[in-house]
Amino acid sequence: MGSGELEPGQPLPPMRELAQRLGVNPNTVAAAYRTLRERGVIETAGRRGSRVRAKPATTGREFIRVEVPQGVRDVSDGNPAPALLPALGPVFAAAAARGDREPVLYGHAPVDPELARVARAELDADGVPDGPVAVTSGSLDAMERILAAHLKPGDAVAVEDPGWGSLLDLVPALGLHTVAVGVDDQGPLPDDVRRVLASGARALVVTDRAQNPTGAAVSATRARALRSVLRDHPETLLIEDDHGHRIVDLPLNSLAGTTRSWAFVRSAAKACGPDLRLAVLTGDSVTLDRVRGRQRLGPGWVSRITQRAVALLWADGAVDTRAVAAVYGRRRDALLRALARHGVAAHGRSGMNVWIQVPDETGAVARLLHAGWAVAPGARFRMSAPPGIRITVSTLTEDDIGPLAEAVAVAVGPGSGPPRSHV
Repeated sequence: MGSGELEPGQPLPPMRELAQRLGVNPNTVAAAYRTLRERGVIETAGRRGSRVRAKPATTGREFIRVEVPQGVRDVSDGNPAPALLPALGPVFAAAAARGDREPVLYGHAPVDPELARVARAELDADGVPDGPVAVTSGSLDAMERILAAHLKPGDAVAVEDPGWGSLLDLVPALGLHTVAVGVDDQGPLPDDVRRVLASGARALVVTDRAQNPTGAAVSATRARALRSVLRDHPETLLIEDDHGHRIVDLPLNSLAGTTRSWAFVRSAAKACGPDLRLAVLTGDSVTLDRVRGRQRLGPGWVSRITQRAVALLWADGAVDTRAVAAVYGRRRDALLRALARHGVAAHGRSGMNVWIQVPDETGAVARLLHAGWAVAPGARFRMSAPPGIRITVSTLTEDDIGPLAEAVAVAVGPGSGPPRSHV
């Protein structure tokens, strides 16, 4: 493969056949295939065998980005607005002071009791079923541990398309197989979920709110439909991602508890700052036992000082979350209205991103860059979904909205994309 003799997508011979051809033990070939799969060079699709991936799984989609020249506004990065992030100095000072008085040592509980209390109270209020609480180094860390706790290489994972680029990278990097589920403004499409689960997908990942990149949020009606599908497939591993916690003013419509194995992940990154690297995880007891057991053999725990700081930030009244959510909502809705006036269909029901389907993704990105706006190419988020671009509204001002909408209209043409009710 490294010499280029095997092309992307080319099937590999069965292990026994290759072993006979090379005159080696089949176990040797099996070990080589396993190593290639773990490194993301090949992928296995059950009885269809193994084939060379289009690119190594460790070649992240983050490399599909636009270099932002000086003087160009960057609305591509997916970051929260720095001005809306809480001050970290006071809470870390308080957490560190407590650490001085009560040092955390080996053998102490891995989860700070106050963080567990605050997190569990909010989960209860949002209707997430009762379950143990764990803390991981962000949402992606949680998802990696959950998938590894239940699945084996070659298993299929149903993911949203378009969806979170990092997750689309992670799944094949674990030796798993991604299968696409379409998304509209109300969340994953039930018919797509039914189809992929009936075809053998072992796991389903759903973004509850602020879906990246489309801004979809699971509605109450959609949640009922998805629960009905999942009840027919009770062995499915369900993972819910609520990274929009505290930046979205829409209610949570969780699917947790519909299947035997489930996990619900809530990150602090968008509301409190990406550098906190902390997510709270709950789920069924078997899943949480496996995750925590493996975590003990690796990092052990997430810094209790960081946990205490987040607990202070999440405590009642520490941050005006409704005001933060309202700011993102105003900026997003203002851009959607401006685009609509230019005849450009766009999506952004919740969160900090707006998604626009375009006929020519590369051309649209280049023309917007020339006009002074750097947007995210849709290739970072797509598998089989149509081309698109993502705009992050976090730092947009009222004066930015009109010029940006006009530039998008010129770059992509009016009437791009389907009606607002579909993605």
